[in-house]
Amino acid sequence: MAKKKLILDLDTGVDDAMAIAYAVAAPDADLVGIVNSYGNVIVEQAAKNSLQILDLLGASDVPVFKGESHSQTSDHFDVMPVSAHIHGKNGIGEVQLPESSRSVEKESGVDFMIDAAHKYGKDLTIIPTGPLTNLAAALRKDPEISDLIGHVTLMGGALTVPGNVSDAAEANINQDAEAANEVFTNKVPVTMVGLDVTLRTLLTKKETQQWRDLGTTAGEKFADIVDYYIGIYDEMYPELGGCSLHDPLAVGVACDPTFVQTLDLDMIVHHGEENYGRTTGDTAKLDDPNPSDKAAIQVDDKRYLKTFMQYLTKLFADNK
Repeated sequence: MAKKKLILDLDTGVDDAMAIAYAVAAPDADLVGIVNSYGNVIVEQAAKNSLQILDLLGASDVPVFKGESHSQTSDHFDVMPVSAHIHGKNGIGEVQLPESSRSVEKESGVDFMIDAAHKYGKDLTIIPTGPLTNLAAALRKDPEISDLIGHVTLMGGALTVPGNVSDAAEANINQDAEAANEVFTNKVPVTMVGLDVTLRTLLTKKETQQWRDLGTTAGEKFADIVDYYIGIYDEMYPELGGCSLHDPLAVGVACDPTFVQTLDLDMIVHHGEENYGRTTGDTAKLDDPNPSDKAAIQVDDKRYLKTFMQYLTKLFADNK
């Protein structure tokens, strides 16, 4: 088993499904569990999707946990219409997958994160690709894990470009800016893989056709799921020419940080009425010689896409 241990913290939509595939396929990492969250879908649907995707990929040994169902400042969560449009109402492009014979683990996702931090220590990387509610809750419940966790590599935020739900905010951070601020201002080491770099990593139907041509169930189903997503991108963001690989890029960076150039910067998340969800440098710590946060600002998109396609295409070929 690989030394690097990964926990994915997902609101399992289309790009989260690709993130799962990357983590399963990466030869230098061991996916030890998935914690689910709300966002693209409600948490119960996210967990169902995760179980089905893992089954499709021949990774039914990876446990799935249910995390928090809403932000820490609310008492419920409703999927935004734009999220249902982008990912499909079921979160995976309206593609139907067989029901999993497995169930979500009884332990809470927050407690699983805490237990894994104590078990794996610096070998553990947590990769949130949805709201940061689960991780903030874990850090609050057991502050000791701040010193245990090796790294947090998250998909969220925007430093050098506008947000995608407002000029200030990216969607994952916007779901729970209070929790995001807790994570960024914690001493746990964080790398933010935000819109600055994810908007530069694109997948087209040329690549998904390669999966379809494999003639395997995994290849065909993933092509169907991602082609739905590409179609929505063509409608909403025609200037891009493909769909952004938001969440799988975070997994790629967690496995190989050299995919991106980063800026060392202690960060905060604005959570007042003005600029809610904006991610910026913390002016109180600009002279800190050892910032705990990094923001990705450039990406080697060609090398990343090549690796992404190598990993996923081989995985889909092996799962007939």
